Amino acid sequence: MGVFVFMPLVLPLTAWPVARLAEQHLHPRTATRLLTVMATVLALCSTVCLGLVMVVGTAQLPGNPLPDGWSDPEVRAAVPYDEVVGKAAIPALCAVLVACGRTLWRHARVRRRAHRALTGLPDTEVAVLPDAVPYAYALPGAMRVGTGRRAGGVLRGGVGRPARGPRAGRVVVTTGLLDRLRSAERRALFAHERAHLAARHDLFLLTVQLAARANPFLRPLRTAVAYTAERWADEEAARTIGSRRTVARAIGTAALVSRGTPVPTLAGLAAPGPVPRRVAALLGPAPAVRTWPPAFTSVGLAAWGAAVGTAVSAMSSANSAVTMVLILHAATPL
Repeated sequence: MGVFVFMPLVLPLTAWPVARLAEQHLHPRTATRLLTVMATVLALCSTVCLGLVMVVGTAQLPGNPLPDGWSDPEVRAAVPYDEVVGKAAIPALCAVLVACGRTLWRHARVRRRAHRALTGLPDTEVAVLPDAVPYAYALPGAMRVGTGRRAGGVLRGGVGRPARGPRAGRVVVTTGLLDRLRSAERRALFAHERAHLAARHDLFLLTVQLAARANPFLRPLRTAVAYTAERWADEEAARTIGSRRTVARAIGTAALVSRGTPVPTLAGLAAPGPVPRRVAALLGPAPAVRTWPPAFTSVGLAAWGAAVGTAVSAMSSANSAVTMVLILHAATPL
């Protein structure tokens, strides 16, 4: 293995250029998917690297329950500076596992709280909270099939549809925000939040959050995906209602009057992101849809560089894992 075992820890740096350029030059849907896949692969590879190095460090601790052969010189020679790096990997991997576990626990807790807050409301696709504080967000999750009963007749802006399907999500909006939006802007708001639900942006955001916990070098990708997911929903809303300017007005108005939700929402979906950039993008032409950027452009070169770094990270971690398994198997007495 040699120094190659450490490569997955630093190869996420190759994704930094594309994280920034993808926001500006790629279609938001393409950018979100591309960056999420890269972040996932790079995070898994770096975690495997920490696990392999931790085996060497753990085998050297006195009183460990591992086979004696795992601490043989041949095993330690597979990792450079095994005494320092091996022992340092133990708390590092523990920190990664704790951080990822805490993120998942917080995600589940916020989701349960959000669903409990809707108890007693009509089981419609859009839940209107009687709250003077203006905010809205998409709440994914399993829903009961409702009867479509509306409280007090049709909800404002025609939002009283019944929840659809056993896994349908809900759009949560307050009366405080609805009162500040015109009819067309309400339709734009609902189309934006429905786009979040339809594309399951919560899963993209949760994935890159976990990746950033696994390797801090992946934090720029988490920030980029948070923005491109919002832009993806913006473009879907503009396509649905047929007016980019109306969506831009709805986003601007909601951002000006909103002061944030009273409790954290799922995976940051309620965070409006860099609103001026989103509005400026909507006031311009629609982005071109491409599965991969042209090679001889800045974003194309950055994407290929990140793809090569991701591939090298995957091959390095796979090679190191196979090599370590073979060494440990040879060192373990039958």
